[in-house]
Formats: sequence, structure tokens, C-alpha cells
Amino acid sequence: MKQIFASFFAVLFGAFLTQAADDHITYEGKEGPGKGKHIVLLSGDEEYRSEEGLPMLAKILSQRHGFKCTVLFSLNDKGEIDPTNQKSLSHPQALDSADAIIMLLRFRTWPDEVYKHFDDACNRGIPVIGLRTSTHAFRGKIGGFGKRVLGEGWVSHWGGHKREACRGVIEKGAEKNPILNGVTDVFADSDVYEAYPPADAKILMRGLVLENMEPDSKPSTREKRNRQLNKVTGVNDPAMAVAWTRQYKWPSGKTSPIFTTTMGAATDLQSAGLRRMIVNATYNGLGMEVPEKANVEYVDPYKPLFYGFNTYRRGIKPADHALGKVLPAGNKK
Repeated sequence: MKQIFASFFAVLFGAFLTQAADDHITYEGKEGPGKGKHIVLLSGDEEYRSEEGLPMLAKILSQRHGFKCTVLFSLNDKGEIDPTNQKSLSHPQALDSADAIIMLLRFRTWPDEVYKHFDDACNRGIPVIGLRTSTHAFRGKIGGFGKRVLGEGWVSHWGGHKREACRGVIEKGAEKNPILNGVTDVFADSDVYEAYPPADAKILMRGLVLENMEPDSKPSTREKRNRQLNKVTGVNDPAMAVAWTRQYKWPSGKTSPIFTTTMGAATDLQSAGLRRMIVNATYNGLGMEVPEKANVEYVDPYKPLFYGFNTYRRGIKPADHALGKVLPAGNKK
């Protein structure tokens, strides 16, 4: 009986700390260093289940660190989360009060009135944290954002897609960067992207292409043509950059701290080291003291779907990501 009451009050308290509108979800920050700061997380990619990974990160940032977090989604006409709807971003007005943006987007084609909220937020000079496919977040007239702002666009899958996972290795000389505080054992089951950050970027981590999908597998010894070096090299000689920082000056004259990682699939985020690096990047971008070892324990159970096209959970609404809830299995396609 005590366990039943405990579960009931946990759900009730979670509902109190969650503002679930029809088209987005907000997690009010508990007490913590982030109190008073608003992080807006933008999900919208067809493959890497950002609609599952970003709510999990938002729960950690709000409940473990005190940030108010709002997660926006791509929705269909029924108000259900549909990452294939490239034109949709729910409740873009949340960006008007954003102190930082965390994004995992892919080839979005938002209407002008939606993109304006994003563009205005960026031009205030707030931190931007780009994950995985955000290197190619937009297409059409707003394409090129990844290369211009984050420091790289879409190039290719450097590792074998769904065959060769990634092990993160801290870049020599970057060990004392606060974004790497407490960061160890970074593993991503998504493959390494081919990426060549610009000269002004500070590389924090490189990704070893592994022989298979297991965390303890050996680094691959196969070869491939490196476009920057214009010659065939081992895929790990050198290993590709998978995390870096830079500064970007907007047309407004304001400058944003940028953190980019080509990791970030929902399954990648099962790596505590990767979660910690993203949390640390949030603190660092906001000019806050980065914890020595940030708490990145899950707030609610987290069992993300493996990445793939057209494999997202059907029938899920933003409210299904409320605190204290276990994400439903969803309907079959």
C-alpha cells in the first residue's frame, strides 16, 4: 500500500513540475544552479529519435540542475509527434525567452514566421548546442546553417552506418576544458560522421570508428579517402572530430558560444559520458561554473528506440513525456 501511495504522489508531483500543453512540454526547474535560466530544446529529425532523447535531457537539466526546459516537436495534424513533418516546429514562441538552445534537427523547412523566432533568438547571442544531424538542420533557403554556424555541414558517414559504432577519445591538449569535466567512457552506437571543423574551432573529442557495434570492440583498421588530406588513410588516422566549440558572430553583431557534437542519437545518449558533456556544454555556454562531475542520472526510465527512418513511435503526444511517466510503446505504423 505504501508503494502505491508513493507512486501516486510521485506522478502527482511530476505533474506539478510539468506544464504539458497540447503542442510542447515544459519542465519547471527545481532548485539548482540553473534556476532562472530557460533552455529550449528543438527536436525534429526523421532518424535518430530526437523526440525521445531531448525530453530525457530536459528532465535531467531541469530536475538535476534547476534549468527551466521547454521541448518543442514536429507534429502532425492530430497533435501527435511526427518527426517526418519537416515543416513543423510546435510553439516556436518559446524561443523568445530562451537563454540557450539545444537542437537536434534534420533538413527542416520551417515557414518564415516559425524560423524568425529561431533566428531572433540566435541573434541575441545565446549559446547554441547542436547535436548529430544539426550539421544539416535546414534545407532550401535556410540551408547552410550547419557549415556556417556549427562549423560543419553534411559530408558523409565516415564509419559504417549501423555497422561500426564510435568510441570518444579526448583530444590531446583539451583535457582541462571544463566541458570535459567528469567525461569518461563516451560511446555512441551511431557511426562517426565525416567532419572537418574550421580552423577557429577547438576540438574536444575525436571518434574512433570501431570494428562493430559493441562498446569493447577494437578500432577499425580499414582505409578510406580523407577529403581534407586528399589521400587514402586509415579511418582512425586521424580519427574524425566528434565534438568541438567555436564562437559565431551573427548579423546583429552579437556572438554566440557554439558547441557541436556529431553524436546524439537517442541511443547514444545512454552514454553517461555523452550526457555529461552536453550538460557541461550548457553550463559553459551560459558562462556558469561547470560541475566537477555533473549529475546525469535519468529522472524517469529511459529505453529509446534504435535509430532508423520511419520507425518512430506513432500516436505519442508531448504530454506523454511528462515527469513521472514511462513513454508508451506507441502504435504500429
